[in-house]
Amino acid sequence: MDTSDSENVRRRPLLTAAALAPVLAGAGTAVARSGRPAVKDGAATTGRLRPVATTAEDWRGVSRALGRRGIMAGVEYQLGFLRDDLRVTSRGVSVNPALAVGSHVSFVRYDDGSTLMMGDLAVAEAELQHVVGTVHARGLQQTAIHKHLLAHSPEVWWVHVHGHRRDAEALAGGLRAVLDRTATPARARPVARVKGLDTKRIAAALGVKGFDEEGVHKCLFFRRETVTMGCLEMPPGLGAMSAFLFQPLGGGRAAVNGDFAMTADEVQDVLAALHRGGISIIELHNHGLDDEPRLFFVHFWAVGDAVHIARTLRRAVDATDVAPFEPVHPAGSR
Repeated sequence: MDTSDSENVRRRPLLTAAALAPVLAGAGTAVARSGRPAVKDGAATTGRLRPVATTAEDWRGVSRALGRRGIMAGVEYQLGFLRDDLRVTSRGVSVNPALAVGSHVSFVRYDDGSTLMMGDLAVAEAELQHVVGTVHARGLQQTAIHKHLLAHSPEVWWVHVHGHRRDAEALAGGLRAVLDRTATPARARPVARVKGLDTKRIAAALGVKGFDEEGVHKCLFFRRETVTMGCLEMPPGLGAMSAFLFQPLGGGRAAVNGDFAMTADEVQDVLAALHRGGISIIELHNHGLDDEPRLFFVHFWAVGDAVHIARTLRRAVDATDVAPFEPVHPAGSR
């Protein structure tokens, strides 16, 4: 789909919940720059905007713009874009794209009819400045730039993007233009099943039942607080998830990558627990600009016995106010 300009993207019907609150302006540099919606005809949006339930059918226009279908995970419409065009190695490990080299995006409808788009894009270093330029040219926000891996080749960066507008297809069109500045494949290749991990012992060590997806084993926790970004209330876990991914290496060993979502008073205890357990710390940073409570994220890397690593991660988890997240339908697109 040609995504030349948001005004040229066909508008789609919004949920009837849009009638319950003032409508937001359709185009949105004001939205993108401030993180808060621009308001039509000067009407003020007061109070907190809350997510509403949708179905995959409501996101047909988004899927059409992005060239693939996502899945519903609660109120989120989620899509994944694995960078299996990149053969990334880190510290001697050939990295499964699902472990650390993927882009993930969520769309959420709000009770005033507007749509939030949040994503984390895996970008090769040669693509980075083109991506950044397109993010801003399309009126989206760049809320973070960092790495998920230490020494690795080829060099990959992760760019967090954010948009809030009335027109969901315009957001998807802007994101499509950003992705088009990368070599992200249109379709992911099949991946092998997860083998060689004692997932029951990992679950017992971490205190959460994980799930297998795209060749890795995933264990998730979400922040117990209600997190807001500006006037938007986030669905549980969106922008506030601690995620631990295990790539089997054989013999019960794994490469483990992921991040913790923490408030400021939790950061030092988490970092100390990881360091004591021999887990490498990669980045400490924020993912958002105006989240409340203010959240910090630490990305980490470990290679070794998967159950031993899980026990170390559990000690760090215990320093944070999170709860196990066990999705009925695991995240990611098909």
